[in-house]
Amino acid sequence: MRAALLVLLLLLAACKDEPDFDTRYDKAAKEIEARARAMDADIAGSEKAAAALDLPAPPKPANAPPSSGE
Repeated sequence: MRAALLVLLLLLAACKDEPDFDTRYDKAAKEIEARARAMDADIAGSEKAAAALDLPAPPKPANAPPSSGE
């Protein structure tokens, strides 16, 4: 009887509540936003460094849509 009670208590202790969908979604969205901000900051830093060195802008990709000025 004691063994059964011990097993039941161990099973209950092992069953943790997993986060629900909304909690996991919010966490993933925050991580994605943080990565996007880091990428934007990195790009801005590269653009500042290129401007400081007076380097030409990188060429447009071949599949880039035409800008309104062309």
